[in-house]
Amino acid sequence: MQKVLHPLRVIEIAGLGPGPFCAMHLADLGADVISLVRPNTGNAPAITSDLLNRGKRSVFADLKTEAGRALVLQLIAQADVLIEGMRPGSMERLGLGPQDCHAINPALVYGRMTGWGQSGPLAHSAGHDTNYVAVAGALWGSSPADARPVSPFAVLGDIGGGALYLMTGLLAGVIQARHSGQGCVVDAAIVDGAAHMLNLMLSTQATGLLGTQRGASIHDSSPFYDSYVCADGQHITIGAIEPQFYQLLLERLGLAQDPDFQGQQWQRSHWPRRRARLAALFLSQPQAHWQSLLEGSDACFGAVLSPWQAAEHPHLQARGVYSYNAQGQLQASPAPRFGDAPYPSAPSPANGADTEAVMERLARGEGVWR
Repeated sequence: MQKVLHPLRVIEIAGLGPGPFCAMHLADLGADVISLVRPNTGNAPAITSDLLNRGKRSVFADLKTEAGRALVLQLIAQADVLIEGMRPGSMERLGLGPQDCHAINPALVYGRMTGWGQSGPLAHSAGHDTNYVAVAGALWGSSPADARPVSPFAVLGDIGGGALYLMTGLLAGVIQARHSGQGCVVDAAIVDGAAHMLNLMLSTQATGLLGTQRGASIHDSSPFYDSYVCADGQHITIGAIEPQFYQLLLERLGLAQDPDFQGQQWQRSHWPRRRARLAALFLSQPQAHWQSLLEGSDACFGAVLSPWQAAEHPHLQARGVYSYNAQGQLQASPAPRFGDAPYPSAPSPANGADTEAVMERLARGEGVWR
């Protein structure tokens, strides 16, 4: 039931970050993914297994050699999708650019994953997640006005603005190719995706929820949409925007009749005092106390948990959100779900683990796609 993308055939030119994540996500949903990994010829330690290899087959291939290039072109002939994350122009110099691949398979959807995109003044510059989301405008609102902006590591850019937008483009391209027989090139740039994700936030400016200066928006100045530290040093979040949820929060906290909380919820002149009162109140008890009082109610509450703590939370346990793989590494389960059927367990092969099997099938003239 969960292999909804079978028999989608994907070639991944293995790299770092968003490209491998996108390929893993496709494999999670049932695509047949062959990841082409550069052999380790230097002094760097070999990676024995990588969580992002989950559900894939891993084959060694040196694209700088004629044999490596020939292998890619041989696989492309029957593939639906190719994913690469090199700097613009690198694949063309290897003789594996879109024109080279479309000459062999016109229906191929050629996915290009970069931070800055295939064009523009910064296209050839190095960078990482935090740089891309900063320039795109997405890091600007990630902290209170009096704190330095900090990127949620790899989530906002590499995954949110990168891998998931690449996947959307690839699947749209596959639908088009199956109707027209003509593939396309997907230019997935993290700056594009990270900026696109801001449209929901930008749409709130007209309602007054978003200001043009840090410290002037609901998420970084209101007392009812904020995070607070508890007596044990842990944190909790409050998101009681709607008046009925806000009123319930005050009732649960014993503040419904407090003079400091009388008057309009949205009267900004009251916000500093109310936030200070809530900060002192939440600091008086440990996180578990506030969970017991507020969790599961309509007060819009959530404890701030690490991934390892989240794996032990009853709600996430009930849904099977986290598990441990064979190597004892915490991993999140595939998403989204399709009905109630569970996802099959998929191992993460060591780099190059499937090289011999794939090469033997090719030598015998047999197909390698499942």
